[in-house]
Amino acid sequence: MSEIRDAALTSKAWPFEEARRILKRYEKAPPEKGYVLFSTGYGPSGLPHIGTFGEVLRTTMVRRAFEQISDIPTKLICFSDDLDGMRKVPGNVPQQEMLAAHMHKPLTDVPDPFGEFESFGHHNNAMLRRFLDTFGFDYEFYSAREFYRSGQFDEVLRRAAERYDDVMKVMLKSLREERQQTYSIFLPIHPETGRVLYVPMKHVDAAAHTVTFDDQDGREWTLPVTGGNVKLQWKPDFGARWAALGVDFEMYGKEHATNTAIYDRICEILGGRKPEHFSYELFLDENGQKISKSSGNGISMDQWLSYASTESLSYFMYQKPKTAKRMYFDVIPKAVDEYHQQLRAFETQDIVQRLNNPVWHIHSGDVPRSNMVVPFSMLLNLASVSAAEEKAQLWGFIQRYAPETSAESNPDMDAAAGFAVRYYNDFVKPKKVYRLPSDLERAALSDLRDQLTAYDGPVEDEALQSVVYACGRERFEPLRAWFTALYEVLLGASQGPRFGGFIALYGVQETVALIDKALAGDLVSNS
Repeated sequence: MSEIRDAALTSKAWPFEEARRILKRYEKAPPEKGYVLFSTGYGPSGLPHIGTFGEVLRTTMVRRAFEQISDIPTKLICFSDDLDGMRKVPGNVPQQEMLAAHMHKPLTDVPDPFGEFESFGHHNNAMLRRFLDTFGFDYEFYSAREFYRSGQFDEVLRRAAERYDDVMKVMLKSLREERQQTYSIFLPIHPETGRVLYVPMKHVDAAAHTVTFDDQDGREWTLPVTGGNVKLQWKPDFGARWAALGVDFEMYGKEHATNTAIYDRICEILGGRKPEHFSYELFLDENGQKISKSSGNGISMDQWLSYASTESLSYFMYQKPKTAKRMYFDVIPKAVDEYHQQLRAFETQDIVQRLNNPVWHIHSGDVPRSNMVVPFSMLLNLASVSAAEEKAQLWGFIQRYAPETSAESNPDMDAAAGFAVRYYNDFVKPKKVYRLPSDLERAALSDLRDQLTAYDGPVEDEALQSVVYACGRERFEPLRAWFTALYEVLLGASQGPRFGGFIALYGVQETVALIDKALAGDLVSNS
């Protein structure tokens, strides 16, 4: 254990860098609450999505890294802001008219359009918990409704009334002049209609801890700030939640980064200590636009998991969280293959290298062995040339290439074969474009066909790669042009696998037949 701790204290992996910042908070004394608190926030206006997964996953990675360098207990809270008023009716749920009649009510007071739960907020909270449980996350769930109404938040809410002017001063600096005229950190919940009201305060009583306001009909009301009678606007709510819970670490997308100073200052005004925070970059779609759950661009959790494993998605999430990344279907094969490359590398690495390896963080140190004997990108090419409709077609090639493998002993390989067939048919097949070879390429391909026809050496990647090299070395400058020709003429793609490995997997005589088809123009005419 000490060897891991020593290495973790100097590791350059970003979760360990974050963990060391958190540890520094308590170098003089341990936390009074007895544990270090990690927190993630969730707006339950819609179903959980890929960003939710990424946020909880990355926070968990930092938490596990912290546990390697400290003996202080830890907790992770997933906080649902389900007291928020419903500002618009989601377009992807039933009973639109019914929901429209409950606009601006807290989500946990809006009836469930699916008829399964106490409210729409409870429905979406249940979906969130099911979602997190599916991936085995270790967390405690907090509901804003319960947090406000149970009294857990009362002390900080009373403090917000007592220090109202100080908190308002922080907020007003960030608002346009017209917004300043009506803004209040408190949003009363109307005692009769149950709606969250965006109205100015006529009076905030610091001693009685009450707010006085006029509703939209001009009637005056006075309500206590405690017990769930009011909620805080979202920016003050951030800082107040940190103060109330004693949050030590929270990460969020860069759209929140400009508000960090506001959140921190409000947390301090309300008697808390500002947490460590981590602002991550946003994901982009294929056109470089920000992924939005409302517009549905980019790729969803369900879509990724239709074509690859959860671990490959975790690998993608681990990589460079402070860099904006395109997250579209074409990144999946690379993520799968790199994940398995890292699994194989892990077996031969020393402790320092292992702690810098993404798979250590994906698996919290309990790293499995890869049983992928064929890269995912190679399976895609195999699916392409064999026009595979089912994974059983690929297993015939795989077992000839690696006789000791089976679907039972290589479950990752079996799953990947199924994913590859689906991915090929959905994404590769529609875009395949074969071309005829040039005269130079035709000569090189004829040479390769003859060499393979006469070949009696070992059916192994390196030996066959040497044959491919020999046919192109004297003809192409740079040699890369030869391999590009192989991919475009034989596979109908602009890039592809190491070709010697492809021949070993697909079969020597099968490759000869493929070259003959290409030289005869059959691949072009059938595409």
